[in-house]
Amino acid sequence: MSSPPSAPGPGSSAAVGRTRPGAGARAWSPLGSVHPDPAYSWSAAADGRPVLSFVEPERAWPRVGPRTVAVAACLVLGLGLIGGAVTGSWLTGDGGDGGAGNAFSTAGTLWHNVPVDDLFPPTVQGTGAGPGGADRTWTRIAVAPDSGCDHAFDPLLHKALAPVGCRRLLRATYTDATQSYVTTVGLLFTKADPAAMSALAARFRDEHLDRRADLMPRPYAAAGTPAAAFGDRQRASWTISVLTDAPVVAYAVSGWADGRTVDAPQPTADAVRSGATTAPAQAGLGNEAQGLADRIERRLRKTVGTATEKPS
Repeated sequence: MSSPPSAPGPGSSAAVGRTRPGAGARAWSPLGSVHPDPAYSWSAAADGRPVLSFVEPERAWPRVGPRTVAVAACLVLGLGLIGGAVTGSWLTGDGGDGGAGNAFSTAGTLWHNVPVDDLFPPTVQGTGAGPGGADRTWTRIAVAPDSGCDHAFDPLLHKALAPVGCRRLLRATYTDATQSYVTTVGLLFTKADPAAMSALAARFRDEHLDRRADLMPRPYAAAGTPAAAFGDRQRASWTISVLTDAPVVAYAVSGWADGRTVDAPQPTADAVRSGATTAPAQAGLGNEAQGLADRIERRLRKTVGTATEKPS
């Protein structure tokens, strides 16, 4: 299996699986000069008055017996109760999983029919996402072409994710406002149905797979950017979220932009804990990974909601 192709230039909205003729990698520009090209996207998608009718005045109503009246009243009452129950169910969202199923299916198509900026915005605001509730701002510096999952994950994580399959993998790397940290965020679009996603989520939760250092996701580095030296040994903190309302596994992994190695990476759940004294925790790298992952996940759900509400 071949490795994913090299990344488009910083701030690029490169189409998934294709590049624009003549477009190549561009050197990363300092913060504030990232201008993604909106042309890029994920690959290939006379009133009339009512007519009134009156009863003829000379036609009399037929006589109706008391038994007929009682039966009619019961029928009307029964239909009213049924109609009320149906209406109440629709208003409270208890009328079955048709809407949820539609949203789940819609989410599975986003990798090829929405622009990259809809999933990985050029700039992400993280109000209160830093240590102590500090604000964060992340700037996108690299977008990977869409790919399969070969060589994208460490072997054990690849095995753990195998039950849901891999339809497409989308990744982007961001840096913070000080350009001190880099974070890769990824969206793995699976081939699974809701039951399979729920089963995988339960396994990750029950076996704490999202906290095992041998199941860390790999970063995406891009030449000419602050993430150029962001390799496997530079991973400092990470988070993995198996969604159950979409066929997607979302993740993020963070590290220092200067390429320093990390001997003891720490999952975000531990790195953001009050009183944590490890290097990733003290540097706020747990907050970097968790904060960016949360906001990209929210963006995904917002995009799914918008796409689901559009008339067919």
